[in-house]
Amino acid sequence: MSENSEADGGARAAYEGSEAYAAYGSTAPDRTGQAKAFDIIGGRYDEAFPHKEGQIAAGARLAAALPEGARVLDVGCGTGLPTARGLVDAGFTVLGVDLSDGMLDLARAQVPEAEFLNRDLASLRADGPAGLGRFDGITCFFTLLMLPRAEIPYALRQFRTLLRPGGLLALSMVEADLDDAEIPFLGQSIRVSGFLRDELRQVVSGAGFEITDEDTRSYAPARADAPPEHQLFLNCRRT
Repeated sequence: MSENSEADGGARAAYEGSEAYAAYGSTAPDRTGQAKAFDIIGGRYDEAFPHKEGQIAAGARLAAALPEGARVLDVGCGTGLPTARGLVDAGFTVLGVDLSDGMLDLARAQVPEAEFLNRDLASLRADGPAGLGRFDGITCFFTLLMLPRAEIPYALRQFRTLLRPGGLLALSMVEADLDDAEIPFLGQSIRVSGFLRDELRQVVSGAGFEITDEDTRSYAPARADAPPEHQLFLNCRRT
């Protein structure tokens, strides 16, 4: 059995008994299409989004508030740039998770000091055979938008269970009134969701987080086939 097969088996096993995702039982949501799309997109993602000032700033705010030697989970780590790379350079222990094996291969090459696993959001647990343990901080940049809206509060509650008391979350979304809408993205078809900013604040607060800092950025991707967007960045603390 390959390393990825073992990781996938552990992820599937983690659905059973996961409190925040109890509605799934032991059946994983099918996100095969999303994963394959990002396998194909690969490094072109960083080419289309070369300037990530908002993401870098939110990550820096998180890093400044974390204790020395903190353990951080990077959810939807993508290619490992800039977030996992920046956290490792700041002296933290980093675990990155993503559904795309293609993205994970790039992340392992670009941030060899970190650990990377193939995991779905709904499988993330602190305890049990496939448990990841607990973290001082979590980053989740533009990952929740890949979920149907109904799943996003559950994902945030799951993050809360993965954080130590008082743990920190750096989160970003694209502001949009969308729910599991199919859109073209860098030559692939993906499904995305979004909230308007007041709704996002309510969802985050309702999941057990205090929003300690907020930033909004207008962003124009480098590629013409990726539309301009308004990016919302929230730095939060587990209450």
